[in-house]
Amino acid sequence: MPLKTIRFIDLFAGTGGIRLAFERALGNIGYAHEPECVFSSEIDPNASETYRLNFGETPWGDITLHADKIPAFDFLLAGFPCQPFSYAGKRMGFGDTRGTLFFEVEKILQHHRPKGILLENVRGLTTHDDGRTFATILHSLQRLGYGTKYLLCNSSNFGVPQNRVRIYILGILNEDVKTTITSDPGAPDSHAYKHRGRQNGFFGQPTRYKTVNDILEDNTGRQYDCSPAFTAMLSNAVLGDFSKLHGVRLIDYRGGNSLHSWDLGIKGQCSPREREFMNALIANRRKKEFGIHQDGKMLTKEQIQSFFNCPDMDGTIASLIRKGYLKIIDDKYNPVCGNMSFEVFKFLDPDSISITLTSSDTHKLGIVQNGKPRRITPREAARLQGFPDSFILHPEDSATYKQMGNAISVPVVQAILEDYFRMNPALRFPVKDTYSVIADTSRITASVTV
Repeated sequence: MPLKTIRFIDLFAGTGGIRLAFERALGNIGYAHEPECVFSSEIDPNASETYRLNFGETPWGDITLHADKIPAFDFLLAGFPCQPFSYAGKRMGFGDTRGTLFFEVEKILQHHRPKGILLENVRGLTTHDDGRTFATILHSLQRLGYGTKYLLCNSSNFGVPQNRVRIYILGILNEDVKTTITSDPGAPDSHAYKHRGRQNGFFGQPTRYKTVNDILEDNTGRQYDCSPAFTAMLSNAVLGDFSKLHGVRLIDYRGGNSLHSWDLGIKGQCSPREREFMNALIANRRKKEFGIHQDGKMLTKEQIQSFFNCPDMDGTIASLIRKGYLKIIDDKYNPVCGNMSFEVFKFLDPDSISITLTSSDTHKLGIVQNGKPRRITPREAARLQGFPDSFILHPEDSATYKQMGNAISVPVVQAILEDYFRMNPALRFPVKDTYSVIADTSRITASVTV
């Protein structure tokens, strides 16, 4: 039987993370030929430049303008954007995909009829518009003849130290999809992840379960250090012990593991008692016993004293009002939240996983390493998405931070695709050394429920 080169297209390609995972997956299952990307599309010029640096080709731009250039192909890869669909007048509950970018995917599938598809999107796709958006997508694929299966997977279950839950939709033309990987949203946050690790001992398996410590660079440039003024402010808040910043968010609107404007002295230095007062107010004002207002309640002095009391209560309150951290209206008190726009809005816990990377905030994630607070580097951001160090980053840091916030986690997609190829005979192509694509599933890094 002659060997066949798998031809694929890469839509909404970003920096090429799905392509990288696809090519690696085929290599790992023993596929004999290098797959051929016959068309790629990406609208962002900086992402396209990164794609060119790594794959030697510049993607076409807006897919709505270039779909007619797509040749015949076997597989479609797409991390398409989620957009609202219209449902007016649809008796069966399914809407119309026209006006959305998924409509472009639908048209391409209808015209070319590739054998396999992989779509990736945010977790919220499944609940958008009470689930009708997702139902419309699945209905559209099934109407085109594709058997489908979707997986909700957390990157932290695949050796990527990031709490990133994404949905992956697999499809095969005229066939049902079989998988051994199951949906598992994973630990909801870094604290739960650490607790899970202590209970189950999985931190002893660094090849499968990693922490932020595993992706840190040994030597970073001074441009990533926090500024002297910000460092001094942080030092004052934690009394010089920067290890207390592990896992801390800088925010005025919530309690928990956070630093607030009054901790940082933004409007004036606060005494330990004043900080305790404000932190207690933030932590308790949303309790149902004080009312049902969603955004916290203004409380009387008597209500505050039910959870915080001190000898000089009146003096503490007066000082906080004078400094601008507290306001009084009709004998009720409310915190005044400050401007918390700093170089870092969240310090990662090196012994756990990162929060979800986003295009707008990745450049403001921090870490304390060797007793020094700094921002994470572009390479560390790429490692938090599972990109290998051989992957060439954009020469501008700002572009890389944005791209990594939008990227997929490469090892997750790779594991899903390996399983997809192994478990579905309809997708098999001849492989070197007569290697059976279903004989060995032991190397699949699957989502494990623990």
